Amino acid sequence: PGLGLLPGKVIRFDLAGKNQADGSHFKVPHMGWNKVAPAKPHPLWHGIETDARFYFVHSYHVVPDDPDVIAAHFEYGLTGCAAIARGNLFATQFHPEKSHQSGLQLLKNFLTLPGPAR
Repeated sequence: PGLGLLPGKVIRFDLAGKNQADGSHFKVPHMGWNKVAPAKPHPLWHGIETDARFYFVHSYHVVPDDPDVIAAHFEYGLTGCAAIARGNLFATQFHPEKSHQSGLQLLKNFLTLPGPAR
């Protein structure tokens, strides 16, 4: 059930019989680099190119009940939710800490977000 913060489903990849462009099978768990395309503007995407590559290690993908919370998509045999955003919540399916310059930029953006008035 996850943390129960956002309604939706967590679904295991079912990619049997699907092949990648080079003819190889999609592997599960998916471990490797993949393009991430922002679905909508968000301060955490500042300075990150559309279709920047991020590092994934996952066998499941999230399908939120409310598509408006999807902040980014990935393609891996299906179009999946790579990030969600609602209010002050932002979560990623990929590992920003392992995602080279794009991941470092996302983490920098997080650290420089304006906080509540003190």
